[in-house]
Amino acid sequence: MFHDISRPSTRFLQMQSWFAQLPAPMQERLVQRVFTRRGSKGGVLLRAGDEVDGWYAVLSGLVKLQSQSAQGRLSVFLGVPGGEWFGEGSAMKTEPRRYDVIALRDSELLCLPRAEFDELRATSLEFNQALVSQMNMRLAQAMSIIEAGRIRSPEQRVALYLSRLFWHGMRKLNLSQEELGNLVGLSRQTVNRVLKLLEQEKLVSLEFGRVGILDEDGLVAFVSRQEAQPEAH
Repeated sequence: MFHDISRPSTRFLQMQSWFAQLPAPMQERLVQRVFTRRGSKGGVLLRAGDEVDGWYAVLSGLVKLQSQSAQGRLSVFLGVPGGEWFGEGSAMKTEPRRYDVIALRDSELLCLPRAEFDELRATSLEFNQALVSQMNMRLAQAMSIIEAGRIRSPEQRVALYLSRLFWHGMRKLNLSQEELGNLVGLSRQTVNRVLKLLEQEKLVSLEFGRVGILDEDGLVAFVSRQEAQPEAH
């Protein structure tokens, strides 16, 4: 039995499908050894080039993963909301981290240290199954990001980044237009214009800075429909 069930990190671990299948001593060890890291909006939570010390999850807040080219160009390739893991590929390698993790709002991360991560990979079937599902999800997102990079239409890019490929099961994204612009790589003014168009199409709802997804299939169809139209940009 855990001594401090009120800790957010303990509650988060207990929500993981693989955690309940572990022997009690291993559960207790994980509860004791995970640690958290906090950052304010705009702060760097994890820095490219640093040693990877484990597998991370977002306990609260919203972060973006970005890389910088040799020419200084920034590329944002993923937004990660509270409740999701990220960086499993980095945790499985021995090379330095390849990207920065930036807080888009005040955020807290949880780290499963590399030693425990490696032990779970070696001993727990349930953990490996969850890890494969996580990597499969990220692969689908990576393919969508590549697709988005080839899309010139702001309408297509915003619709794609609002789709279920990026926000699994989240119908209320609670994203500001500034945050969405950061992820998509567009100005706030452009994002505002596109969101109003998507609202007119009854694909999303907008209220007090929150973007609600009304029609997930419709967003995907909207992207395809835009691709079929002559380019207007």
